[in-house]
Amino acid sequence: MLQTPSIQRSWICIGLLLWAIGLIAQPVSNHGNKFEQITDLLPDPNNYRNIDGAPGPQYWQQRCDYDIECTLDVNNLRLNGSEKITYFNQSPQPLRYLWLQLDENQHAVDNPNQVFDPTNINAAMSENEMQGLEPAKGKEKFGCKIEEVVDANGKALKYSINQTMMRIELPEPLKPGSSFAFGVKWHYYLVDRISLGDIASNSATNLARGGYEYFSEDDNYIFTITQWYPRLCAYSDFAGWQNKQFTGRAEFALTFGNFVVKMTLPTDYVVAATGECLNYSTLLSPAQYMRWQQAQQSKEPIEIVTLEEAKKTEKAKRASELKTWIYKADNVRDFAWGASRKFVWDALANTTEEGKKVMCMSYYAKEAYPIYRKYSTKAIQHTINTYSKYTIPFPYPTAISVEAANGMEYPMICFNPGRAEPDGTYSESTKIDAVSTIIHEVGHNYFPMIINSDERQWSWFDEGFNSFVQFVAEREMDNDYKPWFGPAHQIVDYMKLPKDQLEPIMTNSDNIVDFFANAYRKPATALNILRETVMGRELFDYAFKEYCRRWAFKHPTPADFFRTMEDASGVDLDWFWRGWFFTTDAVDISLDSIKYYRVDLDSNPEKKEFVAKNKVEKPFYDINKVRNKEAGKVPLIERDTTLKDFYTTYQPWTTADSIAETKVSLYDQTYSKDEKTKRFGDKHYYELQFSNKGGLVMPIILEWTFADGSTQIDRLPAEIWRKNENQFKKVFVKDKMVKAVRLDPFRETADIDESNNNWPVKQVPTRFQVFKAHKIEEGPNPMQKAKAKKVRP
Repeated sequence: MLQTPSIQRSWICIGLLLWAIGLIAQPVSNHGNKFEQITDLLPDPNNYRNIDGAPGPQYWQQRCDYDIECTLDVNNLRLNGSEKITYFNQSPQPLRYLWLQLDENQHAVDNPNQVFDPTNINAAMSENEMQGLEPAKGKEKFGCKIEEVVDANGKALKYSINQTMMRIELPEPLKPGSSFAFGVKWHYYLVDRISLGDIASNSATNLARGGYEYFSEDDNYIFTITQWYPRLCAYSDFAGWQNKQFTGRAEFALTFGNFVVKMTLPTDYVVAATGECLNYSTLLSPAQYMRWQQAQQSKEPIEIVTLEEAKKTEKAKRASELKTWIYKADNVRDFAWGASRKFVWDALANTTEEGKKVMCMSYYAKEAYPIYRKYSTKAIQHTINTYSKYTIPFPYPTAISVEAANGMEYPMICFNPGRAEPDGTYSESTKIDAVSTIIHEVGHNYFPMIINSDERQWSWFDEGFNSFVQFVAEREMDNDYKPWFGPAHQIVDYMKLPKDQLEPIMTNSDNIVDFFANAYRKPATALNILRETVMGRELFDYAFKEYCRRWAFKHPTPADFFRTMEDASGVDLDWFWRGWFFTTDAVDISLDSIKYYRVDLDSNPEKKEFVAKNKVEKPFYDINKVRNKEAGKVPLIERDTTLKDFYTTYQPWTTADSIAETKVSLYDQTYSKDEKTKRFGDKHYYELQFSNKGGLVMPIILEWTFADGSTQIDRLPAEIWRKNENQFKKVFVKDKMVKAVRLDPFRETADIDESNNNWPVKQVPTRFQVFKAHKIEEGPNPMQKAKAKKVRP
């Protein structure tokens, strides 16, 4: 029928009206912003940093070289030094002044960080806690004392000091592409880092990474000389001068350069330092130098300075003569060293897959000998080999672990705990604490010493990354290693805290309340979940390695990491970054209900509800262990018999769930009974409803237990939530009747409430029962040393 224009217009209006009514009648969407892109949270890309996360075509970074001479006055516990600094302005901006860090000023009596942490009185207080109420007491002489600042011609330069920062005025602006050389002379008195560490046990404000430890029983010291020389702040395209004050917690933003360092101290001291020593032949005895030559080819640690020699030295009269150790280090961001008369020193040569030789070395006093002689250097070797596999080949010639009763990292050298009891025994927890710390601190060679992030802003960006790869390295050493962090279930207690006790991972370092949980455990767990559950190992490992390759010896930001991981994997991860890194949401996915359907072959619908039946015992499996075995990985513990006593018995956690069958019909009158029987007679349809109670969207992992006792795993990607972030239904078709369903069976998503993860509902152990069930599995807490039975080495 031919229609007139007026009739056509009428039909169009009616159609539009019906369309509008249809829109109104649709249910309100529960779509929020969890799956939207995070461009609003990231800085815009530019010519310095690409949209894909790689360095841009005009990327630049500064360089700073140091020639340092210093003398350690062991009688007065004072370090005297002078340095020539050459600063290269490779930025596009002229610079009118330079900022240097004076980290020792964190201990100065007038530094605001002495009083800016709250304190309180308890009913009972220890001596150290009482000292902590007067943190500045007795610190009148501490802090870096600048004696002179001069240009290359010896002319004085104007400077000013603001707490831990020193600004040097340049005679004229330093143009792009130019360099400026100047000298600084300084001294400071070393602090007792052990007593400061005790006082600051609940606060990182005054924690001493450098200083001395005194051994009254034999009148000796171990010196750790760290953050010790005036050093350039980082100047970058994303932050300008990073001159945020050092309070003792948020660590360092530094510039790469070359170092030559001369350290003068008594002849009976042994020195370990960043880089390579240039004058061993004049410092060591003929026997020691011969052992050093043998160690160049050795696959097992050789003692360069033996235990007997170290004991003899520490008992002898102190030497009055001095000698100078000369070390050289290229393309490093920092330099640290340790010295003692007590040191045993062992070394082995490790050859990387690329054929590069790396000297793995440990320095330790007799107090640590039972643990360090057996484990330290081997742990270094395993660490650099594992990290090289997942990041980039280890680029430096040495990797050193020094036992110094605490943990802290610098290029090519780190300081770690690990002492036995006076009778030579040690606990399992002490051993694990030592080995875990060595792996962690040696791993810091990569994050942030090579992949050089700004620790003043983002502690998680080095601590969290390093903790994650540490976890991988530990599991490749021993599948049953008890880690500090990594497995998803270990972060649950933190993530279920009230919101006012949490802060996002992307919180400024100095403002974090629970520093260990926020900067170490949560980001390590997030990356482990990303690798094991969200992306899979192949995609994750490729993208993570690409990030490390792109940003080795450069200054990345979190945005560069987020973008690179997506660019190299082809996976949209904005939902993951938003939820895990920018919010305090937790994972709590509830399995709300199940409906069971079968096709009614007789067109006579019948419906029953689920009823609990016989219980089925099923062990809990560690998802990382399962996938390691699937990938054919053989842990180091099974390849190196010298480490056999690392093995401890694995204790699985068991659950008991089952579901009885139910029948509810499906109909379709277009099929005959025979057709229905053939097509649908052996099919079981289960409609599950899930709700998101915690806010964090995550993949759905389901374990089905069938009536015949067999099991099956189904996995749904996180995108199942993209159109409704609060709840959804999903139908699963099975060939067998289901008796039980369990959500997150491997505990791989950090779900904070497992009571709503099962059908039928199961009873969840109380907190006390969970602790007992998991005591072995949880592993040592690095912040609290557990009492354990002593074992002889």
